[in-house]
Amino acid sequence: MNSVQKADAIRALKSQRPISMLTAYDYPTGRLLDEAGVDVILVGDSLGMVMLGFPDTTHVTLDMMVHHTAAVARGVKNSLIIGDMPIHSYDTPEQAVASARQLVEAGADVVKLEGGINQVDKVRAIVAAGIPVIGHHGMLPQRVLEEGGYKKKGKTAKESDAILEGALALQEAGCFAIVLESVVPELAKKITHTLEIPTIGIGCKGKDQEQTCDGEVAVITDVVGSYPWFVPPFATQRADVAGEISRAVRGYINSI
Repeated sequence: MNSVQKADAIRALKSQRPISMLTAYDYPTGRLLDEAGVDVILVGDSLGMVMLGFPDTTHVTLDMMVHHTAAVARGVKNSLIIGDMPIHSYDTPEQAVASARQLVEAGADVVKLEGGINQVDKVRAIVAAGIPVIGHHGMLPQRVLEEGGYKKKGKTAKESDAILEGALALQEAGCFAIVLESVVPELAKKITHTLEIPTIGIGCKGKDQEQTCDGEVAVITDVVGSYPWFVPPFATQRADVAGEISRAVRGYINSI
């Protein structure tokens, strides 16, 4: 399948079954996730923190994203690959198209950008260039410095209405799916039921881990426990890779 067909296949999963998405930043991780059968692999700008040691995603450049996208793509045969568009790589529609093309040339099937109504012209331009787009709405990590931290979204009626309006605008502009981040469960559920395209949640689950979106995305280091210095409160750690690395290294040191 080509990239458009892959994106259409993910879109068609809405209301059929949950969509699985995980991040990857290198060849072995991308290959392992692909072989395990994950639907979508996101080469996220979260690599700035969990791979490169920056305090947030605002330090990530397009060159960094191209480099890591190419590495992941070398290991993936089946999963849809998303190339995340870093901050200031899509300030204008023209720049957005040029940046998206670089990520696709590196191996991405589709691209992702953050924001709602203000990004509609960029989404339309990228889609018109033949590149599928997945939106990202709710809490926007690239605006963490402007907002003074990571905050749950949709707590007020005004904010809730604005997020829903933005999600509908992204759908109308041509997005085949939307990531919802740190949106209150009631709003996430409302958006999911309102949109015709899938929603992929992160930090949007309800009580008792009730799923409120059509799918779920998680950062791979949170899932496997390879970044112990910070784990988001909504993440579920399913392994202790960091502990195993420490154990193996101590064993190596003691064996010399």
